[in-house]
Amino acid sequence: MRIAVTGAIATDQVLTVAGRLTDGTAMDRGAAAVRAETLRVRRGGAGANIAAGLGRLALRPLLAGAVGRDFADYGRSLLSYGVDLELVRVSEELDTARAVEIRDAEDGRLRLSYDGAQTESRHITLLPAARRIGGLDLVVVAAGDVEAMVRHTEECRRLGIPFAADPGDRLSLLTGRQARRLVDGARYAFTDEFDVPLLRDLTGWGEAELLGRVGTWVVTRGLRGVAVMRRGRPTAGVEGVCAVREGDPSGTAEAFRAGFLAGAVWGWRAERGAQLGCALAAAALESPEAQGYPLVRERLTARIRCAYGPEAADQIAARLPS
Repeated sequence: MRIAVTGAIATDQVLTVAGRLTDGTAMDRGAAAVRAETLRVRRGGAGANIAAGLGRLALRPLLAGAVGRDFADYGRSLLSYGVDLELVRVSEELDTARAVEIRDAEDGRLRLSYDGAQTESRHITLLPAARRIGGLDLVVVAAGDVEAMVRHTEECRRLGIPFAADPGDRLSLLTGRQARRLVDGARYAFTDEFDVPLLRDLTGWGEAELLGRVGTWVVTRGLRGVAVMRRGRPTAGVEGVCAVREGDPSGTAEAFRAGFLAGAVWGWRAERGAQLGCALAAAALESPEAQGYPLVRERLTARIRCAYGPEAADQIAARLPS
């Protein structure tokens, strides 16, 4: 089973400053410069994070997105995870998307985003890669350029390729028509619990109608785990895996999706895939990396056994790379 992932490919620069962003030690006095105490550069983007997670589970995903000429090192990292970059478009004019986030001592944040080459992802078509490998079994339409998200969803419909809708932080940018086009007919739909009211408002569909239009709706609930919903069935709740320490949540949502979708590839029931996803999300939460979080088979299996029991641990361990 081959999966393509469309969505953002980006780099984040996270700076921390002393004091608060709203007091005189930081920005409220219009200072020409604010001294950062630390700088951390992290590779990310919703599409790249999901693809990296799938690649690390030995599923050889195709990643579709647009980047700049500064992508070489990032690209080598993704290749090392087993990600196929055939559908990555390199812009001749723009840099890879990035964000600069400034954090203060009390976790106040100011985030500046630059879409850059990401806007060119709307020119990517899935058809050549689908033909080369004999077809795609699933396309994950993750958060990225809105026009690209709509185009790739429509292309899936036209080609008869099952797709997963994962609008993420782009949901607030969508019109009602775009939201309906992205979700309607999805085999899987992913949302955070806080985005559920917005999705309902945008689409005009209540829970029952949404469940009538998607195969499986997965609602993430942070440390409390996830809810897996399907029409005509009771909601299945999967508890989260406790993190040993809580770090940066960036990348945890995509780590969960990688685990869940891997379970779908392996023919597991949705609840089992959600258990692997929750375990990967906990590993990502403990790590400063959105893609390179520890994936040690023995450690991950032990945590799954503790959270979900020996049957879950044995089935998942049999699929994890050694």
